[in-house]
Amino acid sequence: MIRSQFLASAGLAGALAVPGGTALVERRANFDEAGFERIVNKPADIRQLYENLGFRPSVLNNMKNSLNGLIYGYGYDPERVALVAANHGPSSAYTFSNDIWRKYRIGDFLDVKDAAGATPTSNIYLTRKSRPATDASPDDLAGPLQDTSIEALQSRGVVMLTCHTAVEEQAANLVKKGFAPSGMGAREVAADILTHLIPGAVVVPSMVATIAVLQHRYAYTFATVQS
Repeated sequence: MIRSQFLASAGLAGALAVPGGTALVERRANFDEAGFERIVNKPADIRQLYENLGFRPSVLNNMKNSLNGLIYGYGYDPERVALVAANHGPSSAYTFSNDIWRKYRIGDFLDVKDAAGATPTSNIYLTRKSRPATDASPDDLAGPLQDTSIEALQSRGVVMLTCHTAVEEQAANLVKKGFAPSGMGAREVAADILTHLIPGAVVVPSMVATIAVLQHRYAYTFATVQS
């Protein structure tokens, strides 16, 4: 579920309510299935999901290309295109806030380098690089329709999913490999991550299960990036 919706519906704004609960395996009682359906089942003429497992930031460019190809090449109404990023495994980090990237040294943990070859200390994939424009051209390399940042993609309707199971697993690895502050256990780290996601992130149970639901129940086509 979306963290802000979870907090508001629970009447716990500002509290450490944990989307999906604190169990290793998310239970249905802790999953806002109705909210999830509202988001992924919007009226659309075409639906596509990207499975993101290995941390390959080039997928953000692929998602941008999907939008531009469907809208400008095939003529689909941009309001009737549904695109979902199904992030799990290391790719869950796309939805981690800057604070989480700093606190747990996610750049070092994932061995990520920025364009200059340095290890990022924040979520460098998040912040948009362009200004919104209603008359933007898809041919403008500096414009919003060529912007591959997560914020730019979200502004065009892309939904960023986060796997509850993957966060629990990544939290255990962060503790095991010494990236978590001393004294923190895996469940505590997972709760910290889940309550400090980027705006708009949607927490779901097991992503491999969610992909099956998206395909079977909501008719999403499947795409993944291998390199």
